[in-house]
Amino acid sequence: MRLIAVGDNVVDYYEDRGEMFPGGNAVNVAVFWKRYGVDEVAYIGIIGNDGEGDHIVQSLQEERIDVSRVRRALGPSGEAVVTLDEQGDRIFVGSNKGGVQKQLKLNFTEEELEFISGYSLLHTSVYSHLEKELPLLQRHIDISFDFSTKYDDDYLRLVCPYVKYAIFSGGGLTKAECEALLVKVHKLGTPNVILTRGSEGSIFSDSTTVYEHGIVETDVVDTLGAGDTFVSIFLKEYISHGIVKEAMEQGAAAAAETCQRYGAFGHGKKREKKIAIG
Repeated sequence: MRLIAVGDNVVDYYEDRGEMFPGGNAVNVAVFWKRYGVDEVAYIGIIGNDGEGDHIVQSLQEERIDVSRVRRALGPSGEAVVTLDEQGDRIFVGSNKGGVQKQLKLNFTEEELEFISGYSLLHTSVYSHLEKELPLLQRHIDISFDFSTKYDDDYLRLVCPYVKYAIFSGGGLTKAECEALLVKVHKLGTPNVILTRGSEGSIFSDSTTVYEHGIVETDVVDTLGAGDTFVSIFLKEYISHGIVKEAMEQGAAAAAETCQRYGAFGHGKKREKKIAIG
């Protein structure tokens, strides 16, 4: 199996620990794919030319991710400032809004589109600013897209017709709101929808059947990256064999493992405290 993630990357900086960890939705999904057995995984994104960017690239290389098409740009890498509550739930308290990624956009040459078309699935997210590229990319590869909590109708109409898997963070939604979102997204053209709901587990709909699955209980250190882990492993397993319940079980187990460490996938590095960012 060959899978590719494209788009957002950050370092998650834990102020209380003075430590930064590589992350970002697209990066996290790529790493978990590789850790859980995908043969070939590539990542394409724009990363700053600073020490934080060096740490992101080095961490991906150590995880055996193909970063040959990563762009290094003059400017700061994306950064999120994170703290944890007493239950280990992560809270974002600041960011630089993606750093240099917000000033530039990814463009794809014919050669690169051919490279991408050699993979089975491309994963990206609302933080990757690829909305205008989705019609082009869809002609070359199936797409999974993480909307996070972006539920507004205009945005759904913009993205849903071009993606095979729509992913949402639904922890703040009621069960009725989740059901309404599933119906809306399917009507806009997306055949498969995944909702992660924190401690409430997850929901998956393939347009004909709605499946639900609970979490795997564990000793929680840090919940950062748990949702990305579930999505990554669910997609890998579902694409491999199409058995929904098994894919959800595997995703939940992997998410529980992620909760047992700091950072989405580790690689913590000490750093001097920076001036606070808004």
